[in-house]
Amino acid sequence: MRKVSLVLLGALVGAGTATMVSHSNLLSSTRATAAPADTYRQLSLFGDVFEKIRTDYVEKPDDGKMIEAAINGMLTSLDPHSSYMDQKSFRDMQVQTRGEFGGLGIEVTMEDGLIKVVTPIDDTPAARAGLMANDIITYIDGEQVQGLSLNQAVDKMRGAPNTTVKLKIVRKERKEPFEVTLTRETIKIKPVRFRVEGDIGYVRITQFTEQTYDNLRQAIDKMTAEIGEDKIRGFVIDLRNDPGGLLDQAIMVSDAFLDRGEIVSTRPRDPNKVERYNAKPGDLTRGKPIVVLINGGSASASEIVAGALQDHKRATVLGTRSFGKGSVQTIFPLGGNGGIRLTTARYFTPSGRSIQAQGIAPDIEVQQDIPDELKGKDETKGEAGLRGHLANPGAKDEKEERGGSSAYIPPDPANDKQLHAAFQVLRGEWKGIASLKMPTVAEKSADPAKPADEAKPAVEPKTNKD
Repeated sequence: MRKVSLVLLGALVGAGTATMVSHSNLLSSTRATAAPADTYRQLSLFGDVFEKIRTDYVEKPDDGKMIEAAINGMLTSLDPHSSYMDQKSFRDMQVQTRGEFGGLGIEVTMEDGLIKVVTPIDDTPAARAGLMANDIITYIDGEQVQGLSLNQAVDKMRGAPNTTVKLKIVRKERKEPFEVTLTRETIKIKPVRFRVEGDIGYVRITQFTEQTYDNLRQAIDKMTAEIGEDKIRGFVIDLRNDPGGLLDQAIMVSDAFLDRGEIVSTRPRDPNKVERYNAKPGDLTRGKPIVVLINGGSASASEIVAGALQDHKRATVLGTRSFGKGSVQTIFPLGGNGGIRLTTARYFTPSGRSIQAQGIAPDIEVQQDIPDELKGKDETKGEAGLRGHLANPGAKDEKEERGGSSAYIPPDPANDKQLHAAFQVLRGEWKGIASLKMPTVAEKSADPAKPADEAKPAVEPKTNKD
């Protein structure tokens, strides 16, 4: 059975974790395995309850919706990343991995029955409306979110371009909830943005879609030609606040900087079905030094890339601890009835480590200066903070789990300490945090305007994208 792997984190309103898409129908391919007698008795119990609801509930229930809810409840009880997708959700998932969809551009997750903003997408309606990471969405167009599944809530926020949706938001530092009305757009994700910084090439990967590797290759070729192969010092690969995307793209991006060796392995319950993915000869940068930037919003596919380059000592990883999502989900189509997203494996970096609920620790830790109005709101809980998350197979107990870290990126690159530290590393000027030199006021005012394709920060004083 051929499988194509994707890597998704949470649910995106109108986007990405590690996910595999099976091209065979679950109903026709699943082998029957003998179940204990107790299991069949429990299924009989389910049938009894289902029939009692059908006959005695105060109003006539919808049989189809009840079954869907039962399936989704069964899946969501396993871990935070397994779920049921109805036909529309399944189609939307297929569309969004191509990098274009209709909606708000907000990545969300479910927490205590409410919808929580995780990480935004650059230049979207929610970004311009000022939504922030950790905002809680309690109502959508006047309908209470509590009681809806994550997919149902996401579906309500999606819609045709130029239509509006009203969200009620609870924000930690504000006493009262507030409402914001957003106009939906066709969200086109630019998975790769780049610019030249003197003798350094800067690349930001915002998400791993079907276009990511091709866009990365074009970016490196253009910057190398502009700077000159003999003059370019190296590249900064910015994976901060990248929630993930397609696993095959993460493998291809990693392979772009490696000539040999393992990139990642996926390990399911059956040890005979371990899959290993190896690099092929050919380095797009021809061995130029690389610094990879990560933070608390870097998850899944971005952690695969950072982990592979770190283990092979091909890059210096700089920033703060990543999110820590080390599991793989397989999407099984259910014929004409949507599909299920099921956690089927853990992934491991080339050295054999699982980053599940621990994340990737940077080689060089550099903290940003957080504005007073954002302190306490910039931190992500990480995978370890998600209820029902899988344990790390190498951890002795929960004490070895690690939460996320700050997901803040300054709006002005001149104030981005992590970025300037990366430049110093590539130029051989880094001698520890005490040696970090930030631009002076005069240098900041002399900086050219940001290029149009440069990624905006994920958390700003007045802006947070979704």
